[in-house]
Amino acid sequence: MIFNQSMRAAMLALALGVCLWVGVGSGLAMAASLPDTSLELKAAVDRTLTAIPPGFYKVDDVAGLKRLQANAQAQVVDVREPAEYGAGHIPGAINMPLRTLAQHLDQIERDRPVVLYCSSGYRSAMGVVTLHLLGYDNVQGFPPSLAGWQAAGESIAK
Repeated sequence: MIFNQSMRAAMLALALGVCLWVGVGSGLAMAASLPDTSLELKAAVDRTLTAIPPGFYKVDDVAGLKRLQANAQAQVVDVREPAEYGAGHIPGAINMPLRTLAQHLDQIERDRPVVLYCSSGYRSAMGVVTLHLLGYDNVQGFPPSLAGWQAAGESIAK
């Protein structure tokens, strides 16, 4: 649920930013029409998000992530900061902080599933959207994040 809310917020922010960028220079006319445009954008984002097949953007639970790790040898990417990663992470995960994700695209696998996680789902949702916009259709988020992993009784690596 947090992941879907984060995804919706990220999509709305991106769409609104593009609209503002495209509309720069139209002055007060743009500001006057912004509320109507925002409602149209929200409706378009809602239609798009409800049309996405289940599991396209996310791995819902620990069992699903473990299956992907075992069967498809998923690349698990921790998008938290290095200090957070150092304090504990999902075994086998590599650290690629969200703020530097674009600088490390050469390390993102294209021929196997890639699963991003963080501490709450927010950063990983932003990373998933970013990578999908860049053409990576093999990327999913793990909304349970590290807390969900630990709550399921799984060990963490340090």
